[in-house]
Amino acid sequence: MLLYILRRVLLAIPTLLLISVVIFTILYFAPGDPTAQLPMNIPQEVRARMREQLGLNDGYFVRYLRWAGQMFINEPLHFIRGPLNVVDRTFDTCIGSCADRPRITSWQSRSPALDVIGQRLPQTLWVLGTAFVIGILIAIPVGVISAYKQYSWFDSVGTFVTMIGYSVPTFFSGLLFIVIFSVQLKWFPSTYNTRHVVDWTDFESIKIQAKQMAMPVGVLSLFNAAALTRFTRAAMLDNLNEDYVRTARSKGRRERGVVMIHVLRNSLIPVVTLIALQVPGIFAGAIITEQIFRINGLGSMLILSMEQGDVPMVQTLTFIFAFLIVAFNLIADVLYGLLDPRIRYD
Repeated sequence: MLLYILRRVLLAIPTLLLISVVIFTILYFAPGDPTAQLPMNIPQEVRARMREQLGLNDGYFVRYLRWAGQMFINEPLHFIRGPLNVVDRTFDTCIGSCADRPRITSWQSRSPALDVIGQRLPQTLWVLGTAFVIGILIAIPVGVISAYKQYSWFDSVGTFVTMIGYSVPTFFSGLLFIVIFSVQLKWFPSTYNTRHVVDWTDFESIKIQAKQMAMPVGVLSLFNAAALTRFTRAAMLDNLNEDYVRTARSKGRRERGVVMIHVLRNSLIPVVTLIALQVPGIFAGAIITEQIFRINGLGSMLILSMEQGDVPMVQTLTFIFAFLIVAFNLIADVLYGLLDPRIRYD
């Protein structure tokens, strides 16, 4: 297992390098000029100096090597020394020139891109992380019961609800939730207040946070749970009629043990794949849902950066999302061996 993980990690390095080349190339040749949004009264000489300072006059390879060095070397070193503080606590020294180490800087905010992302990340995790967990807690039990009681009223209702949840787009269900629960019933606020700081010792503060999270979490939980429920139900139906299930029943095993230990464990393999591939979506943000409920998360920041032509921010966000997909694919493969003893990575 350790050798397999090491091989996959080594294989991920050229994969990420290739992804970085693709991302940089697409945005390099994309139309747009960061100085185009400046006021018209700014002289061309000033615009030229700004382009020189931003490094826009350099060639393709120079700009890519500069960005790749900042992404693969400078930013990880800053993260180790900064948030983790490993180097300071362990060696009381600095790797390289910490004060002069260049970082990826947003063209709009003039701040390090990863610092801006770190400020938006808690809002995304609050809403999308909660919706993701709730979706899993709903989907797996419903899928298991629907498969075990196939064609029952529970299965029929569950199939109908999941079909609606997966078919209806989130922009429609989000607007529908706002009209019903905010405009008509006035139960929840229609927008998300990102400036609200939760005080866990104050019940009223917790209540405000719960109310403003209710609708976006409900919309995303319904959508996520619908797909996972269908996957879980299909996987359970495939395994319920297998020979090893009949053998376990013939040995006198309790029905609950047969379903929960034997059937569910083997059925979770395709479900784990779907869950692992959906986890990066938590960090990427539900772009449409964040726009509807005015959540200042990573998804809305990606759209705003595209509109403003903030190429470094778009490059950083898209590469982080790609890195998460590669990482969680590896995690899913490792979990296969834990869930199914037949899978070995020798």
